[in-house]
Amino acid sequence: MAQVSDNTLHPLDEGTIRQRVVAQLKAHIVKGNFVPGQRLTEQQLASALNVSRGPLREAVRDLCDMGLLVSLPYKGLYVRSVTPEDLEELYSLRTTLETFAFERCWDKRTPEAIADLHSRSEALKEAIDLNVDGLRAIELELALHSWSFELSGHKLLQKSWESMQSNVYFYFSLHQRAHARKGPLRQSHDLYVELACGDSLDAMKAHLDDHMRQGFERTRDALSTSLFS
Repeated sequence: MAQVSDNTLHPLDEGTIRQRVVAQLKAHIVKGNFVPGQRLTEQQLASALNVSRGPLREAVRDLCDMGLLVSLPYKGLYVRSVTPEDLEELYSLRTTLETFAFERCWDKRTPEAIADLHSRSEALKEAIDLNVDGLRAIELELALHSWSFELSGHKLLQKSWESMQSNVYFYFSLHQRAHARKGPLRQSHDLYVELACGDSLDAMKAHLDDHMRQGFERTRDALSTSLFS
């Protein structure tokens, strides 16, 4: 059984314990300190974090809802595993949904909406330049890709995107680890933003398919030996 080291998880003070437990465990999963498929126990985590079982269990439920942990009845708590099929399903569904989002939002791109997209892009670049907070980079990359869904005004589409964001979050964390960096390449969304603000919906949709496929293939190939063997 894998052990949780007191040297890598730090005791927490009183306060918003649940949120702080979520933040610390999330960071360790994203950084790869906990590996996919690793079994965790409440006793190990509570001892390492110096917290009671109540807020720990609430935090664990939050992380299960995010898709980062999996609780299996009669078996225990595990860091989520991933298969090539998982990645392919996420890639294909995400591509389909985001393409539809751009079809629905295309005629709703006001100057204010365009300015909002550029603001999200700049915030992501600032986080990438700092190169210190992979969690923040993931949140900002999700915010960038959420733009078309929010602008679409399509409520069911937005709910579908929200329901799969935990899976996308996990995918982004794998992508960071596969490429040993805290976020995407700085220029990786430049063409995405340029085309999103441009005149050709067809060009945007073609880029979406290429952008998503390349990310999927690179992550799959980079993780093939470490996660899928």
